[in-house]
Amino acid sequence: MTSLQDTIAAIATPLGEGALAVIRVSGRDALAVADRCFRPAGRRAVKPGQAPSHTVHYGHVVRDGRVVDEVLLTVLRAPRTYTREDTVEISGHGGLWAARQVLETVLAAGARLAEPGEFTKRAFLNGRLDLAQAEAVADIIRARTDRALAAAEEQLAGRLSERVNRLREALMHLLAHVEAYLDFPEEDIHPATQEELQAGLRRAIDGLDELLRKADEGRILRQGVRTAIVGRPNVGKSSLLNQLLGRDRAIVAPTPGTTRDTIEETANLRGVPVVFVDTAGLRETSEAVEQEGIRRSQAALRAAELVLVVLDRSAPCGPEDERLLTEMAGRRHVVVLNKSDLPPRLDLPAGLTAPVVAVSCHTGAGLEELKDAIVRAVWSGALRAEGVEVMINTRHQDALRRARESAQRTLEALVAGLPLDLVALDLRLAA
Repeated sequence: MTSLQDTIAAIATPLGEGALAVIRVSGRDALAVADRCFRPAGRRAVKPGQAPSHTVHYGHVVRDGRVVDEVLLTVLRAPRTYTREDTVEISGHGGLWAARQVLETVLAAGARLAEPGEFTKRAFLNGRLDLAQAEAVADIIRARTDRALAAAEEQLAGRLSERVNRLREALMHLLAHVEAYLDFPEEDIHPATQEELQAGLRRAIDGLDELLRKADEGRILRQGVRTAIVGRPNVGKSSLLNQLLGRDRAIVAPTPGTTRDTIEETANLRGVPVVFVDTAGLRETSEAVEQEGIRRSQAALRAAELVLVVLDRSAPCGPEDERLLTEMAGRRHVVVLNKSDLPPRLDLPAGLTAPVVAVSCHTGAGLEELKDAIVRAVWSGALRAEGVEVMINTRHQDALRRARESAQRTLEALVAGLPLDLVALDLRLAA
């Protein structure tokens, strides 16, 4: 059974070949563990246990008298560390085997292998980070675009916590007025007027609503937007995927039905992660393998949050095109007219309201306009600059929704003139 009193260790850098690998050790015995396995070199060499904090030392990791690796060892004494515990970081040569040998030596010297996320868990439990900041560490590691990284860094800096704390302080201030009146009715302490209480609650509800509106933005930045590329065979869906990715990912051939299975790849469009799903051409067919590909394409279409409907601008609008456009009514989609470098022969149906962008996968014309249209469709408008401040996750969204519901019930109770002791019940839940 693991304990917070254990000294833990793990490889802190990604596995694989590289110039350096870092092994992190944290816990009350971290310096003692380092003393057992590190042999300093040089005339002024000192053991880690005697070294000042935030100093770097050259030497060797040794085990049973044998040199394991030549390293630089950093001593970080509590509380000025990530975990607020004594910490040692050993920078050795990269490579899977070299890093593993150093880690095994550290474990043999008395450390325990850390569980996934245990360093950040200790930072949270020791008060170094609050829960929202701890969650932001994982978001930073998993960020796939510059916008997602910026949002996660703002959250790690405490921006979300600051906004939530301001809302909570406002609700606590209102609760203090109500409870003061309830606790000391005989004293000359009066609650704020009904109008002031109601106005304060409305401001708090507006603040909660603003954060809740950012929940979708956070999910998009964290997970990406699933975007299906659909159309009949040979309109250029796979070519479009390759152009949007900037590399040849899908096989392109003039033979209809070349794409038999869905292909998923993520692209960074203007800071927004977009998960493109290339699909098999939608048409009637008796070929069993192509039928399975079309079935998977239809499943991908149902699961998509955004759809790129690709049409061949150099050919008349066929029944498959018209049926697909009809099915897209009420869904978020962009119509892509491919082969704009050829003479146009396509007439779009009347009443089409979706964005329409003409592109050429052969010349690359129109692709930047298409990227802009995709981002506009994702955000339903320009992304506000302040939208990068927070990345609301599912846990945040649930807590904010419950606080909002309690605040709304409190407001309704005040408007209805219910006794203040009943008002205070929901106000405590909101705060």
